[in-house]
Amino acid sequence: MKVQQFQAHRLAIAPMMDWTDRHCRSLHRTLTSQAMLYTEMLTTGAILYGDRKRLLAFDAAEHPVALQLGGSDAADLVTAAKIGEAEGYDEINLNVGCPSDRVQSGRFGACLMREPELVADCMAAMGAAVKVPVTVKCRIGVDDQDPEESLFRLVDLCARSGVSHFVVHARKALLKGLSPKENRDVPPLNYPLVYRLKAERPDLTIVINGGIGTLEEAQMHLAHVDGVMLGRAAYHTPGLLGAVDMRLFGHGEVIAPAEAVLRYRPYIARELAAGTHLAAMTRHMLGLFHALPGARAWRRILTVDSVKPGAGLEVLDAALAAVSGLQNQRLARGLEAGEAA
Repeated sequence: MKVQQFQAHRLAIAPMMDWTDRHCRSLHRTLTSQAMLYTEMLTTGAILYGDRKRLLAFDAAEHPVALQLGGSDAADLVTAAKIGEAEGYDEINLNVGCPSDRVQSGRFGACLMREPELVADCMAAMGAAVKVPVTVKCRIGVDDQDPEESLFRLVDLCARSGVSHFVVHARKALLKGLSPKENRDVPPLNYPLVYRLKAERPDLTIVINGGIGTLEEAQMHLAHVDGVMLGRAAYHTPGLLGAVDMRLFGHGEVIAPAEAVLRYRPYIARELAAGTHLAAMTRHMLGLFHALPGARAWRRILTVDSVKPGAGLEVLDAALAAVSGLQNQRLARGLEAGEAA
């Protein structure tokens, strides 16, 4: 099997169920041209038997974008990977980290940390079937596993199968007793273990994930690993992505939230014309002006008016005008105070 060769992802945005759909990814792409984007996890069954056109649709502007798969049957994963490659995805990623009950009952996600040989076999089969990189997103272990054993064993077996790129959520998943939400916060983070994985496997690309909330934290991690994956911070406060290209990739420009809105507006117009409801797109924008003047008015207008029948671009324009007006008022007050002083 060929060894996958590709550039390390210095900054990626995590696959998040019900969040990182094509509308969300298109918004994020207006803020960063460099970050790697991921789909929500799609099960092999959904791709093979579901509404494939709807599930796999993405805008050409999203590149680079990865398709994350959920499954454990090698034949089904191969078929789904081939479909993803044919649709134009730049990477196929296997989910070995999701802790939900539904995922466990389907024998995929984090429970596969207990079956590293199966994961390696699946990765080998996909890698032999497609030309795009095949990658793994995993936890450091589950339940009573020793993370130093479980993480390294999974990675080593997959590496022998030709995988060279791993995204590691630096927590265990506790499959018994914790909800999926609790599994994102309660198990302690173990960043040093992921650092050690990179130090002891320098030929592999290691991306760290879990609890990273700022670009300053991302820069700290990049001293130890190849890349950082942001999850909830990127979704709830997407404005921080506007500085990613300049700060983490060393080129490009800083994109202000208002500029991102203007860049996203033509996409919204196209989707509205195609019959997409405005709220399906604006729900991903609520945190765009987080901690900035006018953020509350922005959220209120989008939340209340986007769901109304026939809502269109006028709602977005009104929300942006409210933000700009409040920001201009604050600027004027600041100038007046400076003149008085």
